[in-house]
Amino acid sequence: MSKILVFGHQNPDTDAIGAAISFAYLQKELGKNTEAVALGTPSEETQYALDYFNVDAPRIVSSALNETKEVMLVDHNEFQQSISDIKELTILSVVDHHRIANFETGDPLYYRAEPVGCTSTIIYKMFKENNITIPLNIAGMMVSAIISDTLLFKSPTCTEDDVEAANALADIAEINLTGYGLDLLKAGTNLSDKTAETLLDLDAKSFPLGDKNVRIAQVNTVDLNEVLNRQDELEAAMLAENKANSYDLFVLIITNILDSDSELLVIGDSIDKVEKAFGVKLTNNRAYLEGVVSRKKQVVPQLTEAFS
Repeated sequence: MSKILVFGHQNPDTDAIGAAISFAYLQKELGKNTEAVALGTPSEETQYALDYFNVDAPRIVSSALNETKEVMLVDHNEFQQSISDIKELTILSVVDHHRIANFETGDPLYYRAEPVGCTSTIIYKMFKENNITIPLNIAGMMVSAIISDTLLFKSPTCTEDDVEAANALADIAEINLTGYGLDLLKAGTNLSDKTAETLLDLDAKSFPLGDKNVRIAQVNTVDLNEVLNRQDELEAAMLAENKANSYDLFVLIITNILDSDSELLVIGDSIDKVEKAFGVKLTNNRAYLEGVVSRKKQVVPQLTEAFS
């Protein structure tokens, strides 16, 4: 039986890695020869969860053809966010909670997408549907993913399914959901020792919008000014990224996880489209976005419409 690699998107967040680990375990219990891998180094937030639950980080890969032809995708579907040789691979299944775009296969596959706050919520349902027991450490990674993606249930993407799954998984993982959740989120806000380039790459995805190639990055913090005080440095790095990777536009969302709002920093073409998307006027390349915390629900759809 050939090996099947299971992975989330590039620049993996806690859900990309937690979902890969949990889905690979579920598939192995169902008789598949699966291995969870990652398309990047875990963030500090994700590493906090891995250490807390004594889980080894998945090995990092950049391509798959040298070891397998078959893969399973979690927490993404868009090819530009996936492994480098994705077009040459056989995708057996996808489990995701994002929009479906830039995706096609030559063969039928299992595809499950639900409008919930976290991919791990869907995988929790799949464990239940298949009557597979979730081990404590796997449950810990799954609940960490839900906490991260929903900002401890504050994100507008959060659903009752996410809350139900998180509470059930917290019981299995033997944690206090609120206490552990706050510690997890704060672990991802240590930004002072990171270069501008690192900040921009912590959680960044590329999106083709209209005829433009748009890079959208998000940074979580407990103090907006800690990041905004580095605006000149960030803008220089964003300009360099645009030039090096042919991005037409670089959008950075700086999110205060305590107040549930964000500051927008934008560099590149089509600034008018960004202003239209959010109903704001950029001043010094910036705008305040009250109540905006979700790239998936409050940023990408608005920009998609503005660029269409």
